[in-house]
Amino acid sequence: MDTDRITKLEFAVQMTCDSCAEKVRAALEGKPGVQSVKIDVGKEEVLVESALTSHEVQDLIESTGRRAVLKGIGGTELDLGAAVAMMGGSGPVQGVVRFLQLSEERCLIDGTIDGLEPGTHGLHVHTLGDLTQDCQSCGEHYNPYGRQHGAPQDPDRHVGDLGNIVAGPDGRASFRLEDPELKVWDVIGRSLVVDAGEDDLGRGAHPLSKLTGNSGQRLACGIIARSAGLFENAKQICACDGVTLWEERDRPLAGTGRSKTTTETPAAHL
Repeated sequence: MDTDRITKLEFAVQMTCDSCAEKVRAALEGKPGVQSVKIDVGKEEVLVESALTSHEVQDLIESTGRRAVLKGIGGTELDLGAAVAMMGGSGPVQGVVRFLQLSEERCLIDGTIDGLEPGTHGLHVHTLGDLTQDCQSCGEHYNPYGRQHGAPQDPDRHVGDLGNIVAGPDGRASFRLEDPELKVWDVIGRSLVVDAGEDDLGRGAHPLSKLTGNSGQRLACGIIARSAGLFENAKQICACDGVTLWEERDRPLAGTGRSKTTTETPAAHL
């Protein structure tokens, strides 16, 4: 279910002076959904309390011409765990989805997925974190209680049933959901999958309605891995390959083009 709950977002932002900080502050303060902004120029850190998605806040910061990297996410109270899924597949669909356990009964899901056909797409946690056959090896919906498929608000549903997300004309779906069934500690090591079609939430006449929501082909997926909460990520440079925090998002996660010493991928312009 969509949520407007306030969360705290910790960003590393390229800033060298007070005027940089004021430009970032001006881009954020007063914007709908932004509650407060704290900036530390010396540490190049920006802490934002907001009801916007992390990607929407990042876009506001980067509208100043400064690069921003999300380092941590947290609630307004003590959090119980955080995780992230880097979404990808054989096609153009890719994105990042974050999970934050706000309490025993509330899990926040914050994500942005690009490359989708405009319209509605099913989103589900699947049982296996197995990408050996792309998204086809992720198993079925995560369903530890043996229930039938349903909507997120239904008492009888798979734990992994997260309903639908909506992509705009540009193919981007940005969303913030809050779920009462999902627990971060139960889904780490499993997978998140976005589908080609709309999930009928178990209300359709198709034979797959009560099993999968008849939401079609699996477009992209990612293994759900533990991630940093607020102030838990002190990383500035990767010791194994020399890639800095700022360069990392321009490079593959591994393989050719990852290492800073390669000539195939130019260093980022800071």
